[in-house]
Amino acid sequence: MNTAATGLPAPSFSSAAATALPAPSLRGRAGRGGGRSLANLLFEEFDSKIRQGLLREGDKLPTESDLVRDYDVSRTVVREALSKLQAAGLVATRHGIGTFVLPARAGAGLTLDARELSESVDVLAVLELRISLETEAAGLAAQRRSEEHLQVLRQALQAFEHHATTGGDTVTPDLAFHLGIAQATGNRYFQDILAHFGALLIPRTRITSLQAPTQAPDYLRRVNREHEEIYNAIARQDADSARAAMRIHLTNSRERLRLAQRASAAA
Repeated sequence: MNTAATGLPAPSFSSAAATALPAPSLRGRAGRGGGRSLANLLFEEFDSKIRQGLLREGDKLPTESDLVRDYDVSRTVVREALSKLQAAGLVATRHGIGTFVLPARAGAGLTLDARELSESVDVLAVLELRISLETEAAGLAAQRRSEEHLQVLRQALQAFEHHATTGGDTVTPDLAFHLGIAQATGNRYFQDILAHFGALLIPRTRITSLQAPTQAPDYLRRVNREHEEIYNAIARQDADSARAAMRIHLTNSRERLRLAQRASAAA
């Protein structure tokens, strides 16, 4: 592989686990790379492999634990890099199975360079888009949801609450909840747009530089309460309340991010 694009040594993927990458190589490159984060560098490494055909459609990426070990980075860095790959339409994660390379999408109309979403200002812009999009999605979901849709949403809420109390992964059920609402609209375009963003919908997956307690129990309890308000409105088919609850949730997310920005700037 030509690693000039990323400046990273190329670990071998001939086995389930990649050959360990010396930590100074990745961290040193981040320090010299004009402010590029470790997550961006890891994203660029796999982006390059996929686009060059070194990783092909259907290939399974190393596990999260393998990537943490081989690249000597945190789980947060790995999850952020994977979420960027998902947003770029390069990979898809099947819960409990793994992350796989997707087929190339010729002439896709919606483009999103996940590398642009590494700064808090870009995340705020995405939240503005989500307020418009998901507010209406919640209202439509309330009008059109089935019992099966409610079961999917309830399972996501239960998983979120469980992981919030045990310190586990809350990003996956958080994303599942929002995608479940999009599915309940019965409009595939809501589903397609939100699925295109993937885990980048969840601000805490990509703002690693801010001093925000995004995994603190109090923070996650607030998010869970907001999700419950949305769910309850959808369950009783109250479209106006569902829209209001979603708008409040996403507006609060925006304000939490702004507070994190200010706290980070003052640190």
